Parts: sequence; C-alpha cells; structure tokens
Amino acid sequence: MLDKTLVENVISAALTTGGDFSEVFVEDRFTNNMHHQGGKLEKSLAGRDFGVGIRIFKGLQSVYAYTNDYSEEGLVKAAKTAAKALQGANSKKDIILPLEKQSFETAHPIQLMPNSVEKNRKLAVLRDASEIVSNYDPAIAQAIIRLIDEEQHVLIANSEGIFVEDKRVRSRMAIAAVATDGTDMQTGFYGPGAYQGFEFIEGLDLNHYAKEAARIAVTMLHADPAPSGKFPVIIDNEFGGVIFHEACGHGLEAEAVAKNNSVFAGKIGEQVASDLVTYIDDGTIPNEWGSINIDDEGEKARKNVLIENGILKGYMIDKFNGRRMEAESTGSGRRESYKFAPTSRMTNTYIAPGESTPEEIIANTEHGIYAKYMGGGSVNPATGDYNFAVNEAYMVKNGKIDKPIRGATLVGNGAKTIQKVDMVGNNLGHGAGMCGASSGSIPVNVGQPMLRVSEITVGGREAN
Repeated sequence: MLDKTLVENVISAALTTGGDFSEVFVEDRFTNNMHHQGGKLEKSLAGRDFGVGIRIFKGLQSVYAYTNDYSEEGLVKAAKTAAKALQGANSKKDIILPLEKQSFETAHPIQLMPNSVEKNRKLAVLRDASEIVSNYDPAIAQAIIRLIDEEQHVLIANSEGIFVEDKRVRSRMAIAAVATDGTDMQTGFYGPGAYQGFEFIEGLDLNHYAKEAARIAVTMLHADPAPSGKFPVIIDNEFGGVIFHEACGHGLEAEAVAKNNSVFAGKIGEQVASDLVTYIDDGTIPNEWGSINIDDEGEKARKNVLIENGILKGYMIDKFNGRRMEAESTGSGRRESYKFAPTSRMTNTYIAPGESTPEEIIANTEHGIYAKYMGGGSVNPATGDYNFAVNEAYMVKNGKIDKPIRGATLVGNGAKTIQKVDMVGNNLGHGAGMCGASSGSIPVNVGQPMLRVSEITVGGREAN
C-alpha cells in the first residue's frame, strides 16, 4: 500500500521532538450500502476512502493526526506537525527498530469478494427477503431491507519494527418488518453479519431471518403491556448478550480500567460474577462478524478469558492504556478508520455455555419474564448502571412461557446483575452488532446461551 522506506521516513519524522513510539496506519476501504423499501431499491451507495493515521507516544502523552495526502512530502509534514505537540529533546535514530514485514495465514477465508458481485445479484436477495416479510401476515405494512458490505485493506507499521498488512471483508443484511393494526405500530428486526464475502449473503436462510423479523413485529402488535417490578428474568441467547456487552464488557476495557473509571478496576483475582459465568472476548473465531486477524495496532488476535467461573482474570488492553497499567497488549486495539486513534475494544464477547438446557431454565422458573430479543439501551461505564429495551418478551408462569408482553425495559447494574446469574444454558449463540466508543463505530459480536438472572428490575406500563 505504501513503500516501506516511505513508512520508515514517516515514523522517523514523527519522533523528531522526543517521542518514544510512533505508528503509521494506512487504510483503503471500499463500501457498498443498498437500501430496499416499499418493494423497490431506494438507494444504492458505493464509495472508497483512503487515508493515513499517525500516532506518537511520549511516556503517557499521546497525539494523533490523519491525512488524505499520501505523498512523502505530505506524510512527513503531517508527522512533524503532530510531533510538535510533544516537545522535548530530539530523538535518537536507533529508537526505530528495522521494519520487518510480517505475514500470517488468515483465519477467515473469503470465497466471493463483494466488489466482484454484480448489483443485480445482490438486489435479487433484497427482493426475496422483502417478499418473505411482506407476505408473512396482512398486518405487515412495510419491509425494510439493507445489505452492507465492505473490503478494508490496512497497513500498520510502528517504531517497534512492526510492518504488517491485512485485508478484511464483512457482509451484513439488516431486515426490519413493520406491523400495524391501524392505530398501533410495532417493528421486528434481525441483522445477521459475518467476516465473509457475498457467499454469506447468498447462504443465509432468508425464510428464517425474514420470517423471524416479521413474526416479532406481528407478535408484539398483539402483546399486553409489560408489568413493572422485580422479577427473575430469562434472557435468550445470541443478541441477548448485548446487556453484558454494554454493562460489563465496556467496564473490562483498559480505556476505562486504566483511568479507574470501571467497577472492575483493581479486582483481578476477585469474585466479580456468579461462579456459573465465564466471560470471554475472542477475536479468532473463524468468519465471525467481530473477528480479526490482527488488531488495529498490528497485534495478533487472541482469545482473552476475562472472567472464569466468576473470578476476574484480565482486561482487554491496547498499547497506550497498557502503558498506564504497565501491562502488555491483548490484541484489543481497534478503531473505526484512519480518522480515529485506536483504543481497547471488544471483538466477539460472550458468556460461555453452561450445563442447563433452555427447557430446564424455563421449567425451573415459577414466575418471571422471558426476554427473547433484546433491543438497544444505555449504560454508564463508570458505574455499570444500565437501561435496556426488550424487543420481544413474554411472561413466564408455572414453568411455562405465557402471553407476550411489550414495552418492557430492564434496569439494573451490570456488576450486580452478573452476580445474580443462577442458571446458564448450553445453547451458545452469537449476534452481530455495531459498537460505538471513542475510537468510532466497529463491528462486534455479542453472545451467550440462554441464562437466568434471579432478579432484575423491569420497567413496564402495568403494576405487578
């Protein structure tokens, strides 16, 4: 992407005011976004973005700059301009280790590059999904289908001698169904994604995903208002993991831990969760949506066990926050694009499967709430306090799933909720999503098997 000698010159220029580490991140990204609504293709956007990010450390100081000018003159100028923010004695030339090109075998094979596929071939899948949603039930008023794919080429080099390139390919389909009875309206959604090419889109079971989105919308249209109070709550697998991603995962990122802005800071070796809970972040799972070969600092992806049988084992650490913590990187430095400096972020984060079956969990719940599909929410990373909507929920009575309810929200504290997990299922599933933080929006997986929390505050319209 850029000549190694040029990159070495940029790294050297970045250290002219006394920095002790510099890094160059080069990105060339191709994106496609197709939006099908009302039975027709509403828009189809394709684009390419190229840029270079330059980062410099001096002790616990960090500065970041980026540019679209990839000429040697432009890059060296950007590096020297950034370096002026870190004043000090001139650096020694031997601070830069010789750049050695690294290679690896991808863990995520791609069969069909998205840019090699004709638009009409993609459009046919969108039409099929739209028809399945629209024909599901007379109450369906609208089908909104999006197809997103991207090819991202990166080069990462730094003064520690790293020089590595990677190609990342991701594809996702977002299926939304809107149902109405003339006075009320409900939406169902399913958004499968993978670190794959167009083979993933063509291989999707559209009957399952499209009908599921439509079913959620129609079911919730006829649901009763959710009760309010404190209940045992069964949270289903796949995207159910979003509650722990937000309420616990962010608290295990070094960006929060290093500043002591996390309830998990300083608790390595302590019991922080139910002994049924093992919490893992694993960027190496083949072809999963949140997977990586290397992170955005050039470190190899790895499986990081964060909590094991309730005991806090570690954090997700990037290079800069590793300096603050005097700890090594865990391959967790990620960013949206060259316009962002990387920081510690999740990849595929999930609760490991337990020994209970879903049927046993439901049968052992006398009275509670079954949250089948979670929605969005908010969390305070410093405290772990959260508030999440439930897209599809049911009452549980006498060990059986009862009537559907709508308007339910789960309110609580992540550190306390993870301690109240009293049953963990054996049906681990992952769900694709996008996670926003200081280094931008990145693809992540959230996951878990079905599990039960002994008590969560449920906000609803009806008194319990």
